[in-house]
Amino acid sequence: QLQLAESGGGLVQPGGSLRLSCVASGYYAIGWFRQAPGKEREAVSCLSRGDDSTYYSESVKGRFTISRDNAKNTVYLQMNSLKPEDTAVYYCAADGIGLSTCPYTARPDEYNYWGQGTQVTVSS
Repeated sequence: QLQLAESGGGLVQPGGSLRLSCVASGYYAIGWFRQAPGKEREAVSCLSRGDDSTYYSESVKGRFTISRDNAKNTVYLQMNSLKPEDTAVYYCAADGIGLSTCPYTARPDEYNYWGQGTQVTVSS
């Protein structure tokens, strides 16, 4: 049973930075998704374990970076130049089967393990 543990959310001013962490092992791909109140869950980024290839949504490209530390079994989402529209609950998810389309895209239905979510609020 693959288990995920997220951390790193919080309140930050516009233009600030946060780093989210997701402790996981035994996955084929890790995705970060977010859901704002009243909106559907959307993909933010994913990382394919086989070759470390990555995907970013257009809304975060150039501002967010996904990476991993194998020694710590941790995947990070570094978020820079944060905007109020980045406010959401952020979820880490894992593809434990090997069927995800990462890095070409990231679809929630391709990830079968989910973390509990961490709140990110960007506000002055």
